[in-house]
Amino acid sequence: MKKFLSLMLALTMLLTLAACGSSNEPAATEAPAAEAPAAITGVEDGVLTVGMECAYAPYNWTQMDDSNGAVPIANNPGAYANGYDVMIAKKICEANGWELEVMAIGWDGLVPALNAGQLDAVIAGQSMTETRMQEVDMAGPYFYASIVCVTQSDNALASATGISQLSGACTAQTGTIWYDSCLPQIEGAELMPASETAPAMIMAVTSGTVDYICTDMPTAMGACATYDNLTILDFTGSDDNFEVDEGEINIGISVVKGNTYLLDAMNKVLGEMTVEDFNNIMNEAIGVQPEV
Repeated sequence: MKKFLSLMLALTMLLTLAACGSSNEPAATEAPAAEAPAAITGVEDGVLTVGMECAYAPYNWTQMDDSNGAVPIANNPGAYANGYDVMIAKKICEANGWELEVMAIGWDGLVPALNAGQLDAVIAGQSMTETRMQEVDMAGPYFYASIVCVTQSDNALASATGISQLSGACTAQTGTIWYDSCLPQIEGAELMPASETAPAMIMAVTSGTVDYICTDMPTAMGACATYDNLTILDFTGSDDNFEVDEGEINIGISVVKGNTYLLDAMNKVLGEMTVEDFNNIMNEAIGVQPEV
């Protein structure tokens, strides 16, 4: 009897353990992987926020009304931006159904502001240099530039036909191929400190602080449209000219590296425009620019 009772007790414990190990709940399954977020384009809100100096005529400038198609400067209430860069930005926005927002930012702060997410793009007369394109991707060109010098009309250098005939004090805007690459090619040139802005560079030559400046053709044309005592020294086509990579002097639009959506959208618009289109818009900008 004791053996029988022991056997029954063992059987009962076995059945109890089996019941404890079973469950009516379904087996656990792995949670589905979260979908990767869509790439950030910067225009999810339908607004393209563009940075420029708003002080670099004829590419961009500040004016105090909305005449000639000027747009408000978001971080400078009561002021408006206009110029070639604004005109190009408006065409890009119109083609893509975006609103345009312009932010005024100093030259050296443009790329940092872009990479910090404060801007969607920089449209500010930037050359498409190899150094710059290590920091950003660039759409374009949206203007095909050439390098020139500017001097006073009564300066002896006004008759120069090549860079070998240039001498004396010179400067250009900081952070540009003009200052970093072009001016050092002039033997015996007295290279003065770089100017912080394009207007400061132009003032240096109009005031006689330097004998000449180096810049691109649109900036030179804009300066001469304002100051009738200036003349352009254009050595294009001469063997006695600055040695530059043509790709590095053309003007492009900066976007954050990897933002292929904006890059492709902008290149599509720019790719449908011709050199003549760009030149006509630039001439329009020069025609309505205020004093530099």
